[in-house]
Amino acid sequence: MPRIAIIGPGAVGGVMAAWLAKDGRHEVSLCCRTPVESLTVETPEGVLSSRPAVFTDPKAAPAVDWVLVTTKTYDAASAALWFPNLTAQGAPVAVLQNGVEHRERFASYLPADRLIPVIVDCPAERFGPGRILQRRVAKLLVPAEGRGQEFVELFAGTAIEAALTDDFRTAAWRKLCVNSAGVINALLLKPSGVMRDDGVAEVARQLVRECIAVGRAEGAVLGDELVESVIQGYRQGPPESVNSIQADRAAGRPMETDARNGVIVRLGLRHRIPTPCNHMAAVLLGAMAK
Repeated sequence: MPRIAIIGPGAVGGVMAAWLAKDGRHEVSLCCRTPVESLTVETPEGVLSSRPAVFTDPKAAPAVDWVLVTTKTYDAASAALWFPNLTAQGAPVAVLQNGVEHRERFASYLPADRLIPVIVDCPAERFGPGRILQRRVAKLLVPAEGRGQEFVELFAGTAIEAALTDDFRTAAWRKLCVNSAGVINALLLKPSGVMRDDGVAEVARQLVRECIAVGRAEGAVLGDELVESVIQGYRQGPPESVNSIQADRAAGRPMETDARNGVIVRLGLRHRIPTPCNHMAAVLLGAMAK
């Protein structure tokens, strides 16, 4: 039975843990700051309840076969404190985070061939320690190389859709295009329905166009039609939907501004591509957080 450790069992990590532990499929442990007595996840297919092993001290965690990092992007250093014990027997580390710099965040802690970048689409909300609502089917996408296939097989028989892609770079930048526009919700503190306003939608288009330009310079294959696809995705979704960066700002928590918009500005500077909208958004959110 594969031993899997999940670092950061928040909304996404909790959903992963619940499905991986279902029916005793895998031996799952949670690595977190605060102890969690039990895990209850309301999924589209019913409630999943379990009592996984919980560790709060990185030095007390045993070696496992797989490590899944589901912390926020800015918590890379804290997550890496768990690596020495968890990966003592050579376990690979799957990075389930936002942005396009999955491997770069952990490059100083593990060699690239031990790191597996994962694109996550998992609408879920955490209501308290170990209490999570999963709103729809979770989807994971990993590179079709290295140990990608082994990662996909971990989720065989679960309701999580894990798949391979031959062009992870493009897939990651497509996801970033969606996330870059989501900064508007955090700035306005209004859910997805605000994108139905034509003026707001035009600002979102500009954010996405900048992301596409930088992504292309980075080697991603992104068509112009992606702009309207992103806008329609927001407009056709539930108007009350709240994305993670909006939820974090509303709760006074740190935000993943750099991974969602700052990276577009940083890489834009490298390629001499102007990114005024993403720059303004990142600066404003940064000022609000001070």
